[in-house]
Amino acid sequence: MTAPVRTARGSEELIRAEEPVLAHNYHPLPVVVARAEGAWVEDVEGRRYLDMLAGYSALNFGHRHPALVEAAHRQLDRLTLTSRAFHNDRLAGFAERLAALTGTDMVLPMNTGAEAVESGIKVARKWAYDVKGVPADRATIVVAADNFHGRTTTIVSFSTDETARSGFGPFTPGFRIVPYNDLAALEAAVDETTAAVLIEPIQGEAGVLIPDDGYLAGVRELTRRKGCLFVADEIQSGLGRTGHTLAVEHESVVPDVVLLGKALGGGIVPVSAVVGRRDVLGVLHPGEHGSTFGGNPLAAAVGTAVVELLETGAFQRRAAELGAVLREGLAALVARGVVGFRARGLWAGVDVDPALGSGREISERLMREGILVKDTHGSTIRLAPPLTVTAEELTGALGTLEKVLTS
Repeated sequence: MTAPVRTARGSEELIRAEEPVLAHNYHPLPVVVARAEGAWVEDVEGRRYLDMLAGYSALNFGHRHPALVEAAHRQLDRLTLTSRAFHNDRLAGFAERLAALTGTDMVLPMNTGAEAVESGIKVARKWAYDVKGVPADRATIVVAADNFHGRTTTIVSFSTDETARSGFGPFTPGFRIVPYNDLAALEAAVDETTAAVLIEPIQGEAGVLIPDDGYLAGVRELTRRKGCLFVADEIQSGLGRTGHTLAVEHESVVPDVVLLGKALGGGIVPVSAVVGRRDVLGVLHPGEHGSTFGGNPLAAAVGTAVVELLETGAFQRRAAELGAVLREGLAALVARGVVGFRARGLWAGVDVDPALGSGREISERLMREGILVKDTHGSTIRLAPPLTVTAEELTGALGTLEKVLTS
């Protein structure tokens, strides 16, 4: 890292200063990050921490990856925003390469993950009316319990997390919720009004829940047989995190629509996209959907640089190889403070013995030891380091976890 930039106010003072002026919709760990590089961040006092969360996968390539920063700098000197009122010279190349990377036909560029989900819902409904012939305003979408797809009013309408829902009704109709990883329940919920089945290939916020082998293939077969779309939310699981470009590739599954975000912006700008078949995304016509910043030149430039990093396959291989290190290290902690874990690639949900503390308490203890993670529910923490993390850094973090759990 370069020389730290000091602030006149320390961590405690900055945290107190937020209290009266920021809405209290987050409860962050008490660390104030001032700068970062690679897998490491530094607080305002100069203390260093290994980032084992990576912005919930938004920082798959680490903080300030040189190729991504360079792409942003180049574009900042040329053009940042046109809106889609005009064409720009970066968008076509971005869409072409992203479609090729994901094996799809068309790209709908947006900004945030929630926008991608909302866009996917609109596309699925439009397809149901225009192509499938569902009567107007009767389209349904089947989702899984314990999902996390975003925070908009429509998305929390089909959340089963009461913290996310309570106080935000009335809720949007048209969704059916079934248990995750239950093909029989899914089949029973799909009927002639079903536009799509929308699921996460791995449920991240729920604790990195990985479905049984064959579940995703079963969803693909069922949706094809029933004549509805399979929409995969790969906003957290996609773009290298699990050892493949997309998590559905673990079962060689090709959804009709894939939702992308987080890592697509390289940790620099918000970039998301809906990618899919031409006959599905082709239902949209001018004026029916849009976004002022969606597909802007700066986002397209950074997104193209992200795709270039993934085109080599190096990050996917790295996630798979280091994933084995992660699983081996966690397996050694079972019955030594860890009661169970689920891991795929460089992504794990770790269930800590509740007698040792809540997930929040374990996260705070790790923070004091220089490791940043985040809890999910109960005594579960999640690990999702940048794909640039080294084996030595990873084993060091696992050693610190062992220390926290056994001391």
